[in-house]
Amino acid sequence: MAEPTQQSSTFTRGQLAGYIALCLIWGSTWLAIRVVVRDVPPLEAVAVRFLAAGALLLGMALLQKRPWPADAGEWNAILILTLTIMALPYALLFWAEQYVTSSMSAVLFSASPLAVSLITPVMMHRKVPRRAVYAMVMAFGGILVLFYENPSTNRMVIIGGAAVLVSMLLTSWSVVYAKRRLRNVDSVVATGLQSLLGSVALFWGTWSLEAHQHARWTTRAVVAMAFLTIFGSAAAFVIYYWLLKKLQPYQLSTISLIIPLVAILLGLLDGDRIPLLMLLAVVVVLGCVWSVLRAETDKNPEGDNILMLRDAAQ
Repeated sequence: MAEPTQQSSTFTRGQLAGYIALCLIWGSTWLAIRVVVRDVPPLEAVAVRFLAAGALLLGMALLQKRPWPADAGEWNAILILTLTIMALPYALLFWAEQYVTSSMSAVLFSASPLAVSLITPVMMHRKVPRRAVYAMVMAFGGILVLFYENPSTNRMVIIGGAAVLVSMLLTSWSVVYAKRRLRNVDSVVATGLQSLLGSVALFWGTWSLEAHQHARWTTRAVVAMAFLTIFGSAAAFVIYYWLLKKLQPYQLSTISLIIPLVAILLGLLDGDRIPLLMLLAVVVVLGCVWSVLRAETDKNPEGDNILMLRDAAQ
């Protein structure tokens, strides 16, 4: 069924604040993931992350008496998204960052807006504005400029990069699917359920694939995991689902074009090298992203409450 066609080219302050927060949080998580997987097996690390985040969010949902999924269709969507936007993509990302730098992972994932633009017309019967597609292509070109000076032909780096791309494709499909199927599901409940159920699948993967590996919960690993749990999962996904009710999937996916800029800057802390053309590329990317965001946004936003109040749609 087609989405409503009534549009506006303006953001509310709440939407803009949420968008910026996601860029900063998820831009930082790439480095945090790389820190964790140095000491903890990747599947165990992401399982612990989602278990803690799920428990935190569902505890909040119970205390605030938030509504749970109302019918079988919503529960089915939760289960599908548990695998396609939580368990599988993050298992691939955590595994890949054993071999791929945080900045390279973020760059590869930045193709997400283009993938979403191709998926949206098929799944939602809604055209993506041509101006937005052109802007995303230009922005992705700017991202590649940031990265081209530091290529690698190492076999495991190539395999790790392929894992990141598969994760990106799964996430891109899930964004459009969630836009259609979770419009009436509370954001905190949806994120908590997917995180908790995803952790069950990931702990099974840990038992079956990582039994020979042992975690070393160093101070740096614990601090990085706390950041990933509280901000990267619990807060970020709630904001993400809240924004998804108000923006088109391809617009929200432009976050993936800004995340590499944050990841590359933070990569300095991990010894990554910043290309000389970075400043020009940053200007191009940010300009293109702004053009995409102004292409269209839904009118009649469903409220600006994110974490502490119920969604206005409930």
